[in-house]
Amino acid sequence: MAENEMLEYITEHERILQEIESTDTACVGPTLRSIYDDQSNAHKRFMEKLDVRIRNHDREIEKMCNFHHQGFVDAITELLKVRTDAEKLMVRHNKTLLKKWFSTFSTEEVIRCRIQQRNMATTVEKLQLCIPGVTVNTFTQYFTLLLSVVQVSHYRFCQIMGENLPHLRKEIKEISMSDLKDFLESIRKHSDKVGETAMRQVWNAVVAFGVNAPLGLGLSYNPISEQFSGLGLAQDLVDFSPVYRCLHIYAVLGDRETFENYYRKQRKKQARLVLQPQASMHETVEGYRRYFNQIVGFFVVEDHILHATQGLVTRAFTSELWNMALSKIIAVLRTHSVSIFELDNYSPIPVDTEEEYNLVVSRFPFHDTDIEKQDFPKKLPMSQSVPQIYTQVKEFIYASLKFSESLHRSSTEIDDMLRKSTNLLLTRTLNSCLQNLIKKPHIGLTELVQIIINTTHLEQACKYLEEFITNITNVSPETVHTTRLYGLSTFKDARHSAEGEIYTKLNQKIDEFIQLADYEWGMSESDGRASGYLMDLINFLRSTFQVFTHLPGKVAQTACMSACKHLATSLMQMLLDTELKQISMGAIQQFNLDVIQCELFASSEPVPGFQGDTLQLAFIDLRQLLDLFMVWDWSTYLADYGQPTSKYLRVNPATALALLEKMKDTSKKNNIFSQFRKNDRDKQKLIETVVKQLRTLVNGMSS
Repeated sequence: MAENEMLEYITEHERILQEIESTDTACVGPTLRSIYDDQSNAHKRFMEKLDVRIRNHDREIEKMCNFHHQGFVDAITELLKVRTDAEKLMVRHNKTLLKKWFSTFSTEEVIRCRIQQRNMATTVEKLQLCIPGVTVNTFTQYFTLLLSVVQVSHYRFCQIMGENLPHLRKEIKEISMSDLKDFLESIRKHSDKVGETAMRQVWNAVVAFGVNAPLGLGLSYNPISEQFSGLGLAQDLVDFSPVYRCLHIYAVLGDRETFENYYRKQRKKQARLVLQPQASMHETVEGYRRYFNQIVGFFVVEDHILHATQGLVTRAFTSELWNMALSKIIAVLRTHSVSIFELDNYSPIPVDTEEEYNLVVSRFPFHDTDIEKQDFPKKLPMSQSVPQIYTQVKEFIYASLKFSESLHRSSTEIDDMLRKSTNLLLTRTLNSCLQNLIKKPHIGLTELVQIIINTTHLEQACKYLEEFITNITNVSPETVHTTRLYGLSTFKDARHSAEGEIYTKLNQKIDEFIQLADYEWGMSESDGRASGYLMDLINFLRSTFQVFTHLPGKVAQTACMSACKHLATSLMQMLLDTELKQISMGAIQQFNLDVIQCELFASSEPVPGFQGDTLQLAFIDLRQLLDLFMVWDWSTYLADYGQPTSKYLRVNPATALALLEKMKDTSKKNNIFSQFRKNDRDKQKLIETVVKQLRTLVNGMSS
């Protein structure tokens, strides 16, 4: 029974498969539904039967494909051959059509068409060159536009563009100049950063190669730059392309000189701004660092421009800027580093107790047995700036030592570096400060005297500075050839300048008193006492020379002699002034009283050390001239003239003649010789005779 059922299922399944294979796809649905409607598992057996049937068909299909494969390949090959032939046929067809098309036109029409075609191509090509003129927005396009305009300038459409070309040139220059101004503003703001990078590069080079390393901050080849390229060179921080492009634009437009002048003018202005420090710069080290970084950054940029462009800046221009910067830097540093001098009161240091005395001598090596024996309170001869300067120099030496230690040099080399650096500090910085201090208007005679005293003590302290360097470097001066400090010459130079300034100011002060003189040159007789202005002058000289007691003897003596000679010369010039036409005998008598006071001052030994009447000899010319006129001793003068033993040896005939001429005119108008004429009617004739004889002597001297 089971076998029969199985056969029935197989027969039924076979029928269904045959029906599926032979029936249209749309009618398969009912057939398949009949299988699934069966409640038994007939559909599973059907699926197995279906899989078997599918595999049988697959094998049949494969057999058929294998059988017909070669035929398929041959058919494809034939088809490809046909395609090639079809393409050839198409080419021949097109040629035939083209020949037929040309045969319908005349030769003239063909030529005209070809000309039009060529013109159209040329027009498109040339217009494409002008496209930057429409969409220009970069420097490169501006430059390309200038070149393209030249290439198409002979075409008709360029006439219109030519009319706008001046405006276009102006616009190009304005835009390029605008970018240049932005560049200048940018480097002004970032010069400190550029300088900082350059300074770091230099420091790294010094550390690696020593103080003699060949350093360069520009773009020219530099082995140091090769070694430290990883750190980033200073010029890498700046984009110089705006300068290059603007330079090329102006050169193409034939206006390079204008650009060069503008660039140099603007950079010179920026240099002045860079060199102007902030008001608070001197308050912190960072302020100084930023100031110097800005200056270095400025010159790094200029050095790059110098080497990267041809003639935009010259070596002479950069040297001019550097000289300007150097003088400004010195002035700035001097302004903020001579505060020690500005705060000094230029008077001896008072010490009231032993503690105060010990405090001063702990800062400055002062030793004076006489002063040490004095009771308190007492005064030290130098002013307060001396220990301050000495302390500052020692601090500089110590700071230089700390710096040199990082260079990994030997003790001998460090010792030599310290001495050379200290010499530069003394001979350049300190000496320059002292020289400028001496020339300042507010520094008077008292201050100058104190400066001379101060430099004397500073000069004596130089040996202690050398000992200080020896102690901190542990290099004995006997073991090696060491550099000596130049402090001796520095302070000697400053002292000589102060001495010369004393002589100058002293003479200027004498001139101020002389200008107050108000002689009544026609007075009939003297007042019987010296003039007020001269007595004031004598008192001033006395008080001034009292201050000179602390000066070296030679300086005080030279100043005193210089003052007396200048006073005598000024008085003589007053008598012989060509503007003074008449002098009476009464005026001569008054003048004689003033000269007597000068001689008394000279004989009072205002400054010790003069031998005999050395100081009075400053007035000998005046004394002999006045005696000649007061005594009216012409016969003796004329008889002894030219003799070494002459009483009036210092009276020049020309001087006597000039003064006598002034008195002769007065005698005629004021009748001052009336008393002589009563006693001797021939007095006037004698004057005329003396005048003639004096003229003869003067003429003989001139011949």
